[in-house]
Amino acid sequence: MPIKNVVVNCTDVQRSVEYYTRFLELPVVGEPTAERAVLDAVTATIELRAVGHGRDRTTWSPDDLQKGFRHIGFKVDRIDERAAVLKEAGVEFKLDPLDAEGKVRICFFYDPDGTLLEMIAGDLQYAEVLDADGVAKERALGVPTRPRFDHIAVTIEDREQTSSYYDQHYGFSFIGTIEQPHDTRGFNIGYLKGGDTVLEVFTYDVDKESRDPQLDVAGFAYAELVGDPPDLPAETAPNGTKVYVDSDGFAFAVGSEA
Repeated sequence: MPIKNVVVNCTDVQRSVEYYTRFLELPVVGEPTAERAVLDAVTATIELRAVGHGRDRTTWSPDDLQKGFRHIGFKVDRIDERAAVLKEAGVEFKLDPLDAEGKVRICFFYDPDGTLLEMIAGDLQYAEVLDADGVAKERALGVPTRPRFDHIAVTIEDREQTSSYYDQHYGFSFIGTIEQPHDTRGFNIGYLKGGDTVLEVFTYDVDKESRDPQLDVAGFAYAELVGDPPDLPAETAPNGTKVYVDSDGFAFAVGSEA
């Protein structure tokens, strides 16, 4: 089952709508309000929700050794051209476009409230393919005509435990891995595919920091998966949604596919 929706908290919904429609070409679904807007990202929706606390209140760190949410990834064409438009507009970058492991080209940048976003171009060439059918379905999606939601990245403690949990409860298949041989921290990436969406899981051989989700602060809030409620600790988001937190601090809600 896929990631159905990604909730991003923001301090100014209209400003964020303008950002995501301009730079990521995500059309608005329905009628936006000052409190909420929904954007079509092809394989999922991005839901922007207004909160009163900005990025100055966040405990999220861009250091990937912090467990839980890391970034939201979009598959794109013309990555260098798109990055140049972002740069010209003064958007803050974490990483300029470069060729990465797996023979893809990537870059990282921030939305107006500090949510880290990635653009990725090309088909990943996995170091190890664990589900050939899943990889074939991923590549069959082709090059997007506009940016397409691809994945949420999270740093985790135990890849076997995480892949088993999301497979058993939400049908995510572990399709492959990417190695980072030059990273002395023992960095590796695993890809758990659900429908046309992916959980990209980071593992390290060094100590990592834990973080509790902040559902009322600007930045990534939670993902909505398709399935049944889990037996996990839960919090209530400002909009009343019940949000569950896994052992690595990743926050998600659950709902039906419709």
